[in-house]
Amino acid sequence: MSGFVEKPEPVEVPGLVHVHTGKVRDLYRNEDGNLVMVASDRMSAFDWVLPTEIPDKGRVLTQLSLWWFDQIADLVPHHVLSTELPAGAPADWAGRTLVCRNLEMVPVECVARGYLTGSGLAEYRKTRTVCGLALPEGLVDGSELPAPIFTPAAKAEVGEHDENVSYEEVARTEGAETAALLRRTTLDVYGRARDIARARGIILADTKFEFGFARTGDGEDVLVAADEVLTPDSSRFWPADGWEPGRAQPSYDKQFVRDWLSSPASGWDRTGELPPPALPQEIVEQTRAKYIEAYERLTGLSWQTDWS
Repeated sequence: MSGFVEKPEPVEVPGLVHVHTGKVRDLYRNEDGNLVMVASDRMSAFDWVLPTEIPDKGRVLTQLSLWWFDQIADLVPHHVLSTELPAGAPADWAGRTLVCRNLEMVPVECVARGYLTGSGLAEYRKTRTVCGLALPEGLVDGSELPAPIFTPAAKAEVGEHDENVSYEEVARTEGAETAALLRRTTLDVYGRARDIARARGIILADTKFEFGFARTGDGEDVLVAADEVLTPDSSRFWPADGWEPGRAQPSYDKQFVRDWLSSPASGWDRTGELPPPALPQEIVEQTRAKYIEAYERLTGLSWQTDWS
């Protein structure tokens, strides 16, 4: 059992039609047919959307994505049309709302891995492969790979695991040309972001992208980066000075939340039927601080506190 502990009711805004409530983002369509994407402060872990929010998390994801979109603009265009708040939207939407072009989404999570951890590590331990790609013997948790690899996954519904698939499966379902474009773009963007992060003392261990196609005025379909990019929700960021292969790495993400939920202090059984409990205030504060630290270290900017 998994999903939302309590699914929120969509906010009603004049001129907007609610389309979808995801783990973190709420999607609306405006009168021009464009998507309005609102990043909430919801936190997910172990396939559950938790009952406790992390203040400012949605703004960090939005503002960091916007910064990264600028850094990779010469590699792939993005879907953002405007950051202007729709008329009649609640004040809390400020800083977390994007008006985006409507794309024909590719139903593939495009994952780039430069280091071995997570589901990739679990597969490697069984087969010495990740998504069908053979890797050398002797790698451990946190090992840097000989070269970054493209390890796609099939997108899953809320509460379900994305399922790793082979490159050949993507080529079969999406076409060889699209598969090659997805792999090339994913690895190009990862390489750029890895180098930027490394210069700021952060290891980009892995990350995932979502892409869609937009039709140009000439009738050409162009690949466009969608959703979020290179955030603590979609990436593993590790402090470079703490990197030590052979163990779990300290990170700038929701690890505080996972660790507490897995500890006796939470009293929660991941394998049971009951949903996870509310987070204690100290875990909320530590998680928020990590997200903001990631933003500030990567961008070199101070976090904005007043969004009114």
